[in-house]
Amino acid sequence: MRASTNEKKIRKLEIYKRLINLGLIAVCLALEIADFAFHWLVDFRYSVVEGLRNFWYAGNMAEVAFYAIVLIFLSATYGSVRLGYQKNAEIVFSQVLSTLLANIIIYCELSIMAHQAFVPNVFLMMMAEQAVIVLLYMNLANKIYRSIFPPRKLLLIHGDKSVEELCGKFASRSDKYVITGKIHVGEGYAAVCRAIEESFQTGRCNAVVIGDISVEERSPLLKFCYGKSYRVYLIPKITDVILTGAEEIHVFDSPMLLTREYSLSVEERFFKRTIDIVCALVLLVATSPFMLLTALAIKLYDGGPILYRQVRCTIDQRPFSILKFRSMRTDAEKDGVARLAKKNDDRITPVGRFIRKCRLDELPQLFNILRGDMSFIGPRPERPEIIEQYLEVMPEFAFRMKVRAGLAGFAQVYGKYNTSPYDKLKLDLTYIENYSLWLDIKLMILTIKVLFWPDSTEGVEAQQITALREECHQKELAEKRGKTE
Repeated sequence: MRASTNEKKIRKLEIYKRLINLGLIAVCLALEIADFAFHWLVDFRYSVVEGLRNFWYAGNMAEVAFYAIVLIFLSATYGSVRLGYQKNAEIVFSQVLSTLLANIIIYCELSIMAHQAFVPNVFLMMMAEQAVIVLLYMNLANKIYRSIFPPRKLLLIHGDKSVEELCGKFASRSDKYVITGKIHVGEGYAAVCRAIEESFQTGRCNAVVIGDISVEERSPLLKFCYGKSYRVYLIPKITDVILTGAEEIHVFDSPMLLTREYSLSVEERFFKRTIDIVCALVLLVATSPFMLLTALAIKLYDGGPILYRQVRCTIDQRPFSILKFRSMRTDAEKDGVARLAKKNDDRITPVGRFIRKCRLDELPQLFNILRGDMSFIGPRPERPEIIEQYLEVMPEFAFRMKVRAGLAGFAQVYGKYNTSPYDKLKLDLTYIENYSLWLDIKLMILTIKVLFWPDSTEGVEAQQITALREECHQKELAEKRGKTE
């Protein structure tokens, strides 16, 4: 009976939380749409050709409704409609970017309708007004939301692996999570369950985090929390990620999950390749002036080669030569040893640092896409030497090469450039196992945000592979201790 009552309270709280979230965001969107409606009725209709001056009432409403749909779609895609999910600065940035893109789309539409450039000065003024609305209102809305819903208090259940890195990740989002307690799974099932119940009853926590522990230890704890209607955050293993893409089938009276031996169907591969070719050709034409200026800057700086060719691996670990604008010194790897880029790497030239920041160094890879070596969306291609190092300590790394390598990918959108190789693998597998045409389109849209958000351009720490080796060594020791016991 207590579990049922607890369930009802949680359900009501979630509904209440969602309604407040939607209400706060709706006000911001309504203000922006009202600003557009004002300028449309006052300025836009009477600043173009005669054909648009006589818009009837329904036509005016249709234009405002179209703008509203575009703005809401982009806001939802970039996650700015989810207060409490992203950091305050990221929410503001996401909404400003959504508004900018919505205005660009509408500006192009109206310019086509008017057969001329569509009053750019008024559009720029409107964009400035909307940016002020977003900056002021979203900060206020976020403070209101945080005051109503403080950070969730977590009880961490962990194993022998060091929890410092995991705690650091939660600490980086102290606005959303606070770890108020820890307990080692080795204390036993009964002791852990007792600690969970006491923490919930005393209010010390209102959610559980199950860290990197064995499936045998994890399963009974997950069932216990599920039975009590306790919220659980789970750090998934590779097998968990693979199962997210499993198909549920019913051929007899027992449910069964099917994981297929291939990743993309024939139809999916056809449409994906078609989109790659069309988008690559369009972008080559659109970015050709930037590519020309980049090539000129590299040549003038040190007189060295403009392009940099490097062997990478794509689907089925097939090697190919990737093309990039050279961003490092010509003697960056004079000893022939492959090295990952580091944060503040002194091998990068001033021109290279700029083009890396703006992602201009990636543009020649459009030719790799046309040749079929790469796709727009997929796991980032790695060097054979680096892959061998990863495979030594993480054989599952080969799973990410079930699909063609990509210019951008799930790991680039939802991770950071210095995200650990193991976590990148899980992100890439999430993409592979949940592939859809819409997911590709969504990731393309989200990549625009990644280009401008600073967290995604951080360098890789040199110690990552060493840390991965140590992590795997600790796992092996833990497994051996388990077998001995």
